[in-house]
Formats: sequence, C-alpha cells, structure tokens
Amino acid sequence: MSQSNFIDEIQEINLAYLLLAQRLLHEDREAAMFRLKIGNDVAELLVSLNARQLTKLARTNQLLCRFSQTSAEHLRQLTDNPRDQGLAGLHASLLLASETFESMPPGGKM
Repeated sequence: MSQSNFIDEIQEINLAYLLLAQRLLHEDREAAMFRLKIGNDVAELLVSLNARQLTKLARTNQLLCRFSQTSAEHLRQLTDNPRDQGLAGLHASLLLASETFESMPPGGKM
C-alpha cells in the first residue's frame, strides 16, 4: 500500500471520528466527554465546528484519535478476558473507565 493510501485512510478515519464525536456530544454531552476522554473546552470547540472546519481538521496526516489505553497490560486484560460475554462487557467498561485521560499541555497542538 502506498504512502498516499495510508494518508487517505487516516483522513477518512479522522473525519469519521470527528463526526461521531460531534454526534455524541449533541446527544449526551457529559457521557460523550467521558467516552471521548476530553474536557469541556475541547467539547465546546468540537460542537462549534462547521462541515468545512471539520474537513479541514480531518485532512491531516496524523490520527486525531488515539488509544486511551496506553498500558499493554490493560489491553491484554481486555482481549484475554476469560469471563462470560455478559460480564466481559462490564469488565471492559470498568477497565476503560478507570483510565484517566491526559489533557494536552497548554499551547499543545491537536
């Protein structure tokens, strides 16, 4: 796969992520902020972006979304969970919720 194909895919993922984030924020802001692991200022900015601004933001060669799980052990616990399906979902939710998000430093770029 060529480098330009990777960039195209990254841009598609970015746009899909931004559109999903906006939709979640419109439906239930508090739950969306929790799930997206973003603060109020970022939530406010995302909600205020129009289609042109979303597209411009998405057209970067860097992923805007990232793993909230930075620990390989947490990821392993999610994927190698021996619990039955009913409890596995609850366990995964608890593990994901327990991970705190790191806000960007002041002046950091998105």
